[in-house]
Amino acid sequence: MLFRADFLLPNHHSKNCGRKNALNLMELKKVKKTINFINSIQMKHFLLLTLLCLASNSLLAQQLKSPNQKFQMKFSLQSDGTPIYSLNYKDKVVIKPSKLGLELKNDSKSLLNDFTVIDSAKSTFDENWKPVWGEVASIRDHYNELAVTLNQKGTDRQLVIRFRLFDEGLGFRYEFPLQKNLTYFIIKEEKSQFAMNGDHTAFWIPGDYDTQEYDYTTSKLSEIRGLTKKATTENVSQQSFSPTGVQTALMMKTADGLFINLHEAALINYSCMHLNLDDKNMVFESWLTPDAKGDKGYMQAPCQSPWRTIMASDDATEILASKMILNLNDPCKIEDTSWIKPMKYVGVWWEMITGKSTWAYTDEYPTVQLGLTDYAKAKPNGKHGANTANVKKYIDFAAANGFSAVLVEGWNEGWEDWFGQSKDYVFDFVTPYPDFDVKGIQEYAKSKGIKIIMHHETSGSTRNYERHMDKAYRFMKDNGYDAVKSGYVGPILPRGENHYNQWLVNHYQFAIEKAADYKIMVNAHEAIRPTGICRTYPNLIGNESARGTEYQAFGGSKPNHVTILPFTRLIGGPMDYTPGIFEMNISKINPENNSHLNSTLANQLGLYVTMYSPLQMAADLPENYERFPDAFQFIKDVAVDWSESKYLEADPGEFITVARKAKGTEDWFIGNVNGEKSRTSSITLDFLKKGKNYQATIYADAKEAHYKTNPQAYIIRKIKVDSKSKLAQYTAPGGGYAISIIELK
Repeated sequence: MLFRADFLLPNHHSKNCGRKNALNLMELKKVKKTINFINSIQMKHFLLLTLLCLASNSLLAQQLKSPNQKFQMKFSLQSDGTPIYSLNYKDKVVIKPSKLGLELKNDSKSLLNDFTVIDSAKSTFDENWKPVWGEVASIRDHYNELAVTLNQKGTDRQLVIRFRLFDEGLGFRYEFPLQKNLTYFIIKEEKSQFAMNGDHTAFWIPGDYDTQEYDYTTSKLSEIRGLTKKATTENVSQQSFSPTGVQTALMMKTADGLFINLHEAALINYSCMHLNLDDKNMVFESWLTPDAKGDKGYMQAPCQSPWRTIMASDDATEILASKMILNLNDPCKIEDTSWIKPMKYVGVWWEMITGKSTWAYTDEYPTVQLGLTDYAKAKPNGKHGANTANVKKYIDFAAANGFSAVLVEGWNEGWEDWFGQSKDYVFDFVTPYPDFDVKGIQEYAKSKGIKIIMHHETSGSTRNYERHMDKAYRFMKDNGYDAVKSGYVGPILPRGENHYNQWLVNHYQFAIEKAADYKIMVNAHEAIRPTGICRTYPNLIGNESARGTEYQAFGGSKPNHVTILPFTRLIGGPMDYTPGIFEMNISKINPENNSHLNSTLANQLGLYVTMYSPLQMAADLPENYERFPDAFQFIKDVAVDWSESKYLEADPGEFITVARKAKGTEDWFIGNVNGEKSRTSSITLDFLKKGKNYQATIYADAKEAHYKTNPQAYIIRKIKVDSKSKLAQYTAPGGGYAISIIELK
């Protein structure tokens, strides 16, 4: 309480105002001086207390800005102690105030509210690192960080929420420190929210615990509920969970031209996150994949969740160019990476996908059992693709055209009844069919300078694969195989588990790390969609985990499918999309298959640049490439490892144009893919070195080209270009173009 000087002054209205004991002027001045001194001391204490109070409040309401100042994140606690955050980009709302927390199973209190802030720390990080392979030779990892430590009333449990704000967007995760009151716990559900600021346009696939192999639907958020049934097309293994559930990476576009992407990074020992939409309030909430018991995660502190990521920009190319997902993963854990080599390959695959040949060796047995079925006595069906003579043809083709490897599927016993039987001991991954000479093929390939890529289809029996993994990898090394394509088609064994739950995430990680021990590269199909793990384990050289080219032989994909995938599936890592199909009419390969590719030939060439991967397949049959040798030249020339990448133009669902510089050269390659509508792509070549002249070979749609009626109509022309050149190139519906730019010396 402050003293008042006038309290000691005589009351001018008092009857005693004229008394002799009234203070004289000199005494009054002394008293005022003394009181002011006392008050000044009290005021300092008052100000100190105020500052301490403000400091305490700042732990409850804090701000974080990105290095370029374009993003602003706010964190606070609601009155009931619930953590909330929000995110703005250039003063536009990306995420409205959204709740954070986790619901626990069999626990009297979940990690949702009653929190107080007990510590807060800010920091800045900025460094460059070099990926083993990638779109660029060097990546900058630059962010501002806020780590908030919370203590829960009543349980004395601590939870750290760590935020990292990059120039591209925000990543946050939950961290559970070592503590006596939180040791082992089961996650019933993660409750991270992403509140949208409007009814955005979304590019989405249905939420599913087992597959991402869907065509994308483009709609308003409010329309998802009504379209989910139509969007959930039949697949060999699927389990949808909600009429408003969608998968990440989720791409959106706002009415005022802001692009927003939601995903996750560093998915380790945790369940894959989907998003469930409250379509009345336009709020997404995390939805984790359950195990066979319905539980979402078994945790032991100290531990942490994956990062939840939000990217935003008013320029779609910045979303494509972002390396934020990679930067949120740990640095490479493989000391010697010299054996990890990007490659182009061909393979005995498309002829089986189209139905021209089969994986199975015989049609004689209704069922087979490894170790008991005598294949030597079986009658061959005459259509088995992985036979010695046929594989040698692919080896010859690869060697003649500069490819590094040949993939062989269906070489091993067990394919006769491999799928749909809930069969545990389905393959042993080492025993070949009688018509496949392992040693002979290995020696023949070696003599031609070609590697053979192993194929391990598990049929979803992960338990069986783990039993045989060491033996299978040793078999590979003994026979000169340095890379494996693994597959997880069908329901998972152990029964009741899902492709994307914690148990399976740990299995996929185990396979990658075990392969690294044997110096084997992994290309996993039907596995969990990537979240940047390839930075930590770059032997994960490819993934499928989305609707790839094979679906063009199963009835087709939408023409704009490949204009969406780089914004969604490829945000977390490269895809083995298997492009390069030149014969679009599948009935010409297999008269019983009437499918047709929704793509032009020029579009197929553009994919080698727009669909980034260090592992690229020329997927068509050799004879189809021999029909179009001038177009095939681009596939032979295009690189698979890059020192620079420039995203020139992009709009999800409409078009993408990318330029990439081949590592160790001055050569550039440009790829474009187009959606449903024809357009003219206009680009400048200012990324070329000034003062240098180049020859550009342009592979493009002819004027009459159309993915439905005339997909193989293309033109090739050569022109001289430099850094001042501008190009305007027509692209057909479902079309595209590809350009090789070689320095003239």
